[in-house]
Amino acid sequence: MSASNELEKTATAYALDAVRLDKQGQKGRAITLYQKAIETLLQLVQLYPEYGLNKVYVQRAIAYQERIKVLQGAVSPMEMNEAANENGDGGGATMDGNGNGGLSKPNEELVLTEKPKVSWAEVVGLEVAKKAVKEAIVYPVQRPDLFPLGWPRGILLFGPPGCGKTLLAAAVATEIEANFYSIDAASIMSKWLGEAEKNVAKLFGSARKSATDGKPAIVFVDELDSLMGTHSNEVGGEIRVKNQFLKEMDGIVDKGKALHVYIIGATNKPWDLDWAFIRRFQKRILVPLADNATRFNMLKHYTETLTIASDVDLTELARLSEGFSGSDIRDVCQSAQLKLIGEFFESGKATDKEAKPRALTMVDFRQILEERKPSVSLDMLTSYNRWFDAFKAL
Repeated sequence: MSASNELEKTATAYALDAVRLDKQGQKGRAITLYQKAIETLLQLVQLYPEYGLNKVYVQRAIAYQERIKVLQGAVSPMEMNEAANENGDGGGATMDGNGNGGLSKPNEELVLTEKPKVSWAEVVGLEVAKKAVKEAIVYPVQRPDLFPLGWPRGILLFGPPGCGKTLLAAAVATEIEANFYSIDAASIMSKWLGEAEKNVAKLFGSARKSATDGKPAIVFVDELDSLMGTHSNEVGGEIRVKNQFLKEMDGIVDKGKALHVYIIGATNKPWDLDWAFIRRFQKRILVPLADNATRFNMLKHYTETLTIASDVDLTELARLSEGFSGSDIRDVCQSAQLKLIGEFFESGKATDKEAKPRALTMVDFRQILEERKPSVSLDMLTSYNRWFDAFKAL
């Protein structure tokens, strides 16, 4: 076992014991073990400064320290001394502020309590991507009898940030009335340190149970590259989680099973994905920047609830916003409205409850567009198109 794996295993053992003692009311001993967990995590960070999960380890150490502060207010100096003597020294770590223990978050937290309420109409443009997703998920749910060879269970959505990948996944979940499990690498590794792979298994087990009970399930993994990318300095925990995901995905993709469990992955960096994961996503769909017609429809959609003057030319604004993502377009409309409201309040007219701001003009929108640049560069677009040409699977 490598030194990094040994340290990670040691920190996990200290933390799990600390949580157990904390729950049993043995606060002094829990504090001591929390401190040992902190020291081991920080040692791991210092020895491997380039490791990708260092941020998670630091967050855990901070969380443990916060728990120590809570416990110290309820522990007498005598209890602390007894615990320190029994364990050899003092040190600390923490559970969540509610005392439930940050190491073993129940996977039920990953099911959105408020199901997505995103309609297809809200996913403006993206006709190729929507068609591919409907063929892979919506139609098999509606008429599984028409798919004797089965259907895809793994769908990869990739492309520039802010172009609608998450929105598309939410719209699909709404369309088929699915349970929507939304996770990311940070939540898995930070909340489940030490038990990550077990909870991944529980998560997929919950999704399969949902499908068995007649409710389709979608496991949505955001920032997929952070969890399933290729890294040169991985340590044990990350490797175990990746292997567990591979195992679970193999179970879902099994064509002999007719369960409606789907995994949708979203990434801005498809080229960083491990090949073992790429091949398990039977559908690999580019979610591109909006074209001119889509930008027009987006502008029309986002200005529907705004008061705009007659001189506002959405066709011209669509032309001026070339290269902008969907979220960029929304931000432009929002910024124009915010600037208008700021002007309204500064004029003193807002004190009159009957007064209303003026309408947004073309000048307002032009000014915002002059102050903003697209969030996606031409080099990024070239990289996405090159990867799509190599790995596309619509």
